[in-house]
Amino acid sequence: MGLRGFEDRLERLVEGSLTMPFRGPMQPIEISHRMLREMDLGRRVGVRGLIAPNHFAVSVSRADLDRFEGFTDALVHELAESARQHAANEGYSFAGPVEVELFESKRLKAGRVDIVASFFEGDVRPSLVLPDGRALSISAAPLVIGRLPECAVVLDDTNISRRHAQVAMDDGAVVVSDLGSTNGTFVNGRRVTRATVRPGDEITVGTSRLRVEVR
Repeated sequence: MGLRGFEDRLERLVEGSLTMPFRGPMQPIEISHRMLREMDLGRRVGVRGLIAPNHFAVSVSRADLDRFEGFTDALVHELAESARQHAANEGYSFAGPVEVELFESKRLKAGRVDIVASFFEGDVRPSLVLPDGRALSISAAPLVIGRLPECAVVLDDTNISRRHAQVAMDDGAVVVSDLGSTNGTFVNGRRVTRATVRPGDEITVGTSRLRVEVR
């Protein structure tokens, strides 16, 4: 049922039959089937029950990678979704977010796939949730908050400076820094110049509230 659902969703995303964009010996359903098998083989008993691998390095030949061109993002998205659904069906939990990466292998022939399933316990991806509900991934590249159009987070708030504050990963932690704003930057109601923030913490700039979450 899960694999059939995977095919149906991917087919809708690429707006056509799977046999059209993916002609050749390697079919996406085969990759999904192998991934779920690796989840089952790699599961282990944790404190709260069965834990399954959450990171999948999928290697295919150059020829197969070329066949997926234009549909790679949709394929990776649906492979991750199939892993989450399989975990829900089997009662597995994950140590972190599910992530799928697609690589070219020079040693693999067309139609062959190699999958390495791993536990990435520390690979949690923090996000900055905006007032409108959108979430932006936080990385080492600063997310600048302000009124200027070139800011990563543009907020229409007269109480916010043109370049008000920024949020970025720094040595494994999420850090918010005020950029010399007029009205200040606050974390959980406390004015800060620079502070480490954790999931659930609220950042206030002007009258706008943003939140850090792990997704």
